[in-house]
Amino acid sequence: MKPLFQTERIICREFESADLEAFAEYRAQPEVARYQSWSEYSYQDAQALYDNMKKVPFATVGHWFQLAIVTKGDKDSQQMLGDLAVHFIDGQQIEIGFTFAPNSQGQGYASEAVLGLLAYLFSELKPHRVIATTDCDNVPSWLLLERVGLRREAHFIENVFFKGGWGSEFQYAMLASEWRTGLGG
Repeated sequence: MKPLFQTERIICREFESADLEAFAEYRAQPEVARYQSWSEYSYQDAQALYDNMKKVPFATVGHWFQLAIVTKGDKDSQQMLGDLAVHFIDGQQIEIGFTFAPNSQGQGYASEAVLGLLAYLFSELKPHRVIATTDCDNVPSWLLLERVGLRREAHFIENVFFKGGWGSEFQYAMLASEWRTGLGG
């Protein structure tokens, strides 16, 4: 399968059925699920997500897509590191997210993947704006968003009832013009 993009160490591509076991395994870990919409994640959940993504073409407005992030190498040696989420809000705005396996965190893979995704989105799909929302308590997530150049636009106070309590969120954004004059120049 042709990658959407590659960086120095990773390949970003659409999911393959062979990815689902590793995908479900890291998403089932409590430290990964803590700030996500799920509390438990099974292979059946991964299969259902995969099947739903196959029903519509990538970049279809109104749909979320997960992209696999794997290490470079031949097919047999590639390691699943995590995934990127891409939501095509409308023809000009895209929301992104990311989830990485605990053993892949803290090594720069997520920053590399998000920068690669931003480069791909702004150069190939040309949206006006890319956004990301994260729980205020998820410090590694919002630090990553700031590190790759997204600007904090909002701090929503207790705006979401989440896993039994009220949570607060930060929203980040980057305009195409900011990408062109900043990191993506």
